[in-house]
Amino acid sequence: MMLELDHVTAGYTKDVDILRGISMQVGPTEIVTILGPNGCGKSTLLKTMAGFLTPREGRIVLAGHDVSRVPVYRKIRESGVGFVPQTDNVFTSLTVRENLLLGGQFLSVRERDARIDELCESYPVLAKRHTSAAGGLSGGERQLLSLARALMPRPRLLLLDEPSAGLSPKMVGDVFDAILRTRDTAHIAVVMVEQNAVEALRIADRAYVLAMGEVALEGQSSELLASDDMRNLYLGGRAA
Repeated sequence: MMLELDHVTAGYTKDVDILRGISMQVGPTEIVTILGPNGCGKSTLLKTMAGFLTPREGRIVLAGHDVSRVPVYRKIRESGVGFVPQTDNVFTSLTVRENLLLGGQFLSVRERDARIDELCESYPVLAKRHTSAAGGLSGGERQLLSLARALMPRPRLLLLDEPSAGLSPKMVGDVFDAILRTRDTAHIAVVMVEQNAVEALRIADRAYVLAMGEVALEGQSSELLASDDMRNLYLGGRAA
């Protein structure tokens, strides 16, 4: 397994648990989506995987190594984790190229330049806007830039927080297609938190549905798309 969570409990303040014994697995080239109603703990779970939060109980194992207490900057630099937040995910005053350079800051100059060329070939819109300020990009273009920047150091695991947030229907499809293409070409594992269940399940291999900080449902995407239990969970979930 690329990623394993074993009964992880975590939260932001003392004695208040947002995650309550979460267990899940992600294979080396799987796309796994985390779904559920607002306030169920989806983003908290992703932040705990990334290292922004340390589990109070349980373990996080990445490629066979316990990384439960490894902070985010070390996971990105040493453990092959890429993280794309939901908001403020590009440096708006910098150009597209400068954003990508920051993503590859620990690479050699030769590796960094070659990687930028590769990613611009994969995402032609970034090549066209190479010298443009990121603040002038559309919402979808910003998402593609944030994705490409996270891919600069060739991560083994990519964590995405609401990649469709604020996008038009057409751009939602484009961004999800880019995520699927990235998995297929880079052969990496992807975990994404999403509100757009239908689009997320379209490209995901499997999904976990949370309710009140616990795994309420899990399974193959095709099974969950047809699940009455999943629809009932969304309708009955209590928003925080």
